[in-house]
Amino acid sequence: MSVATSPSEVIPANQASAAVVPLRRAAVRGEAALSVRAEAGVTRLVDLHQRDPLSLRLPQPARGDIFEASLITTSGGIVGGDSLEIAVTAGADTQLRVYPQAAEKVYRSTGADSRIDVRLSAAAGAWLEWLPQETILFDGARLRRETTLTVEPGSRVLAGEFLVFGRSASGETLSQGLIRDAWQLRAGKRLIWADALHMEGDFRRPLASIACLGGMTAFASAIFHAEDAAAQLEPLRALLPEDSPGSQQALTAVNGVIVGRFLGEARAVRQAYGAFWAAARAHLAGLPPALPRLWHL
Repeated sequence: MSVATSPSEVIPANQASAAVVPLRRAAVRGEAALSVRAEAGVTRLVDLHQRDPLSLRLPQPARGDIFEASLITTSGGIVGGDSLEIAVTAGADTQLRVYPQAAEKVYRSTGADSRIDVRLSAAAGAWLEWLPQETILFDGARLRRETTLTVEPGSRVLAGEFLVFGRSASGETLSQGLIRDAWQLRAGKRLIWADALHMEGDFRRPLASIACLGGMTAFASAIFHAEDAAAQLEPLRALLPEDSPGSQQALTAVNGVIVGRFLGEARAVRQAYGAFWAAARAHLAGLPPALPRLWHL
């Protein structure tokens, strides 16, 4: 058999098949930036920038709640080589809550790392919430995420991240790849707190080891920074769910920063994490003890 390309040219079928080159998805570089300021006690949008596949939406907040922004990854997930850059600035005396519309999926990589860089800034008197949904790591995913939080005196920030190791509901376990999830909290140029989870290569041993994650499939963090944060440790501990089968959680204070850890099965961690977050924002800022409608979808 042969393939005719023109009346005068015939290419043998085996050569025609060899000429087919598989298509490769080009890596993408998404950007999203948001800043707000206070005018007569009302938080208003100052600047919004977005570059596909990142997009920002400004849903109407529930009655009595604060200015909201929802972050969307329109590509449906992240693959090796993709990079996302996110910047959020809460101006003086503003109140702002930012959260993803849905869980983020990080797909298997053929070798290149995916990168997410998050920069959060809170000016004097600002209340800023960086409320996560799950980041789901597929087997073989390679993700480097760096979150830098810069605060000014008098600001208050409640922020977190949420990792899920594999798709247990689909019978998939996470056996290999790369995950580096790092935080830096700075007051101006002074480093107050830094933390990083780093695993590379064979994940099975650290995920199973009792010295690491002990077989847990989900890991979430929550941090709270304010000038009086350490004084809030015991009140916040009292807000942790007492009965949360499938999830374990604890809070501590490090250099004046409250750090919370939630470990367990993904659905149970989500439930405990959400319940704590809603109660914490009510206690700390007098806001409604509720999460955004999109967080529940």
